[in-house]
Amino acid sequence: MKTKRLEDTMRLSLTTRPRQVPSSVGIVHLGIGAFHRAHQAVYTEDAGDGWGICGITQRSAAVVDRLAPQDGLYSVLERGPEGVSARIIGSVREVLTGDATADRIADPEVRVVSLTVTEKGYRHDPATGRLRLDDPEICLDITGREPRTVIGRLVRGLARREAPVTVLCCDNLTSNGATLRGLVEEYAERAGVKITCDTAFPATMVDRIVPATTAEDLDEAERLLGVRDQGVVVTEPFTQWVIEDSFAAGRPAWEKAGAIFTEDVAPYELMKLRLLNGTHSMLAYLGARFEYVSDAVDVLGDALRLYMDEDATPTLTVPTGFDLEEYKASLLTRFANPALKHRTAQIAMDGSQKLPQRLLGVVRDRLAAGAEPRWAALAVAAWMRHVWTAKELDDPLADHLRMAVARAVRPAEVVDALLGITEVFGPDLRESRVFRDLLVEHLAWLTSGASPY
Repeated sequence: MKTKRLEDTMRLSLTTRPRQVPSSVGIVHLGIGAFHRAHQAVYTEDAGDGWGICGITQRSAAVVDRLAPQDGLYSVLERGPEGVSARIIGSVREVLTGDATADRIADPEVRVVSLTVTEKGYRHDPATGRLRLDDPEICLDITGREPRTVIGRLVRGLARREAPVTVLCCDNLTSNGATLRGLVEEYAERAGVKITCDTAFPATMVDRIVPATTAEDLDEAERLLGVRDQGVVVTEPFTQWVIEDSFAAGRPAWEKAGAIFTEDVAPYELMKLRLLNGTHSMLAYLGARFEYVSDAVDVLGDALRLYMDEDATPTLTVPTGFDLEEYKASLLTRFANPALKHRTAQIAMDGSQKLPQRLLGVVRDRLAAGAEPRWAALAVAAWMRHVWTAKELDDPLADHLRMAVARAVRPAEVVDALLGITEVFGPDLRESRVFRDLLVEHLAWLTSGASPY
C-alpha cells in the first residue's frame, strides 16, 4: 500500500475538508482567474441554491493544476482594517482548459455562460466596440481552424445549443452586455455560423479589488485553515455586483448574496468605470515609481480627488438614493488599504484597452460640455509617459505603441504620435486642440525634473 506524502495529505480537498458542494453544473465561466473566484463564485456560493460552476481557463493551465487536485475548492483571503480572514469556497465543481469550451457551453444543463477574460480578451477595438478583424487569431478562427479565441469558442458553443442560455459579461467594457452581443453576432456572421438558441446578454457591473496572490498569502491561508491551498485568492472586504435582470433560462438567487438587480445598469457601470477604474489607472501611471497602490495614495490623493470631482462627476447620472460623495471617499480608503499589496504595475497593464473605457469617455463628455478635462488629460498624459519611457510595456498593442513613439524627441511629438492611434483614441480626439494642448502641457511637466510624479 502506497503511503501518501504529507504535502498531499494536508492539501485542501474534499478529503481533508469534507463539505457539501453543488452536485451539478449550471454555469460555465470563461476566465477562471482570481477575480472570478473572489467575486462571482463567492456570490454563487452564498446564494445557496446549488448552482455549480465549470471554470474554464482560456490561457494558462496553471489554475487547473492548482484547483483540480483540490476538488475545485479554494480559499478567499480577505484583508481589511479589522485584520485578515479565510473561508473556503466550493461552488467551482469543474476546472478545464479552453479546448473544452464549446462542449461545455453546448450542454443543455448549462443555463448561464459568464466571462471575466479582461478587456484584451475580447480582441475588439475599444474605440468602436467592434471586433478587430485584423487580429491574426480572430482571422484564423473565422477561416476555419478549431477556435482558440474567447469569442470564437463562445460562438462555437452557442451554435451547438438549442436550449436557451444567458451570456453574462463581467468585464470592464462599456455597455458590456450589448458590446458582447455585437461581437458574437459580428463573428458569427463573418464565420458563417448560425446561433438559433434564445440568448440573453444582460449588462453587469462588478467591483472588488483583487491583487495577485503572493507566496506569503499562501502561507497565511495555510496558517488560518490548517491545510495547504494552492488556489488562494486575496481580496478586500468591499464587494458589489449590479446586474440587469434579463435572463433567458433562470439564474442563481444572487440577490440573497447581496447582488443588486436592476433594469438599468448603465449609471452604476459609468460610476464604477470612471471613478474606481479611471482613478485606479490615473494612480497607476502617475504613481509608477511606487510599487504598491497604497503607497501612492498619500502623494496622489489631491490629484485623484480633483479628477473625480471636477472631471468625472459632472459626466455621471447618479441613481436615486446613491450617496456619490460617500462612494468617492470610500474609493480612496480602499486604495489606501496597506494589507492588499496591489501592485501599480498590475493596474498599468493593457492600457490601450483600458483607457477608452475608463478615461476617454470622461474626456469626450467634458469637451462636449465646453469644459477642459484637465485632470483626465493628466492621467492620459501619464499613460503616454509610460508608453514612451517604460522599459517593459505589457500591452496587446505594445509593438504598435512603441513604433509610434520610437523617433519622438519632444513631448509634443509623443502626443501627436499616440493621438494618431485610432484603436485607442478614435478618429475624433486627435482633432481636439484643447485636449492636445493639455496633453502636451502635462507630458512636458511629467517628464521634467520639476514633476513630483
